[in-house]
Amino acid sequence: MTPPKSAAKRAPEHVDVLIVGAGLSGIGAAAQLTRELPGKSYVVLEGRPRMGGTWDLFRYPGIRSDSDMFTLGYRFKPWRGEKSLADGPSILAYVEETAREYGVDRHIRYGHRVVSVNWDSAAKRWTADIDVTDEAGKVTTTTMTTSFLYACSGYYNYDHGYEPEFPGIESFGGTVVHPQHWPEDLDYSGKKVVVIGSGATAVTLVPAMALPPVAEGGAGHVTMLQRSPTYILPVPGIDPISQRIRKVMPEKASYTTVRWKNVTQAAALYGASRKWPGGMRKFIRKLSVKSLPEGYPVDVHFKPRYDPWDQRLCLVPDGDLFEAIKAGRAEVATGLIDSFDETGIVLTNGEHLDADIVVTATGLELLAFGGIVMSIDGEPVKAPETMAYKAMMLSGVPNFVFTVGYTNASWTLKADLVAEYVCRLLRHLDQNGLKVAVPVRDPNVAEEPFMDFSAGYVLRALDELPKQGAEEPWKLKQNYLHDVRTLRRGKLDDGVLSMS
Repeated sequence: MTPPKSAAKRAPEHVDVLIVGAGLSGIGAAAQLTRELPGKSYVVLEGRPRMGGTWDLFRYPGIRSDSDMFTLGYRFKPWRGEKSLADGPSILAYVEETAREYGVDRHIRYGHRVVSVNWDSAAKRWTADIDVTDEAGKVTTTTMTTSFLYACSGYYNYDHGYEPEFPGIESFGGTVVHPQHWPEDLDYSGKKVVVIGSGATAVTLVPAMALPPVAEGGAGHVTMLQRSPTYILPVPGIDPISQRIRKVMPEKASYTTVRWKNVTQAAALYGASRKWPGGMRKFIRKLSVKSLPEGYPVDVHFKPRYDPWDQRLCLVPDGDLFEAIKAGRAEVATGLIDSFDETGIVLTNGEHLDADIVVTATGLELLAFGGIVMSIDGEPVKAPETMAYKAMMLSGVPNFVFTVGYTNASWTLKADLVAEYVCRLLRHLDQNGLKVAVPVRDPNVAEEPFMDFSAGYVLRALDELPKQGAEEPWKLKQNYLHDVRTLRRGKLDDGVLSMS
């Protein structure tokens, strides 16, 4: 009798589509695949022990969306909450509900981190090398093969955020935390807190820690320390127009209407900012003056050096950051750090900020494709030597799609379109007896940096990213209306995407 083959010698498990990441993008991609191509086999590999991505990882006080939920929500699943800028737990619950509703949760494998992938041109498939971590923390390795690789792993390093070196930080006698890894047992009630940063995380943390009374766990005082100001725009926590629309229309119709209202509003704000930056500067400054105490030095703390939308605007629901400042529970300090000492932070102008706790909301560390090492027939794929096709595929890399959302609008608007495109492409390949789709680069198209965006996390990583081209379809268009035409309705066989 022939003995059974050991598991190690069996052929690797194969699926039609391998989705990497069970966050907002990955769950949406899997749900779209289930809806559009129910016959396709797929798995979702998630390196962490739970789904949700950003909305499970970040646990700091006040965590919330920085885009309205009617566009951050999926196109195919209405957001039923009232708040436009929803809190993290509500968003996580929405993602989990979507996964259950479409059966995606049964396809997720947690503790599975894709380390490397190799495309075999002869077999026309990817082989993925995977680290599997069990509940006890033991790591083993396994492999899978797939016909189509779909990276939905976000754009930043989940293991750690960006932490610049601060002189003397080792001498600080208090607690230092990064928002990406917030301690569950951190007690800041009545404490003096300094939050370093002025991006979306900082402007969320400050009012969340400062506004509650000390008796209810609020901080004694919170200072937001920024090198330079950021554009901060107060918006209604609950959009009254959206509420009226939802009262008079059925759920699906009202969701679509509100979604398009918000898309066009955001597009108009972005377009006006780029066309009339001076006018937008004055408009935002006027709102800041109105929201802050009389005589407040707006031009010191809320007058950025750059134009609106050179970096992302920070939205604050019901002006909560300004309310914390008006209440005297929070303040803004603008300056450079000279050093830490035992009791706080010394600025280069000599000012000392007393602190019991310092929160380093200093940004993310960008990580393309979840750090997966890619190769084709054993030859490494070097991302900076590739050019991004429609900002979702790489030149010369077959059957591979990645999701990167908009910098000037909701992430999910782009993620939805990419998922729709993938379904269209897979259906087209099947209907025409084709197996491979690969963008072919035109050497005459000039290279440009992948993103024309001056946020620190982008600038720090530009040399590690693919390039974009000076013309379509290699040009990254931060424009949802444009992408609706090209990704949802545009020709697949466009003379650039080679299919065989």
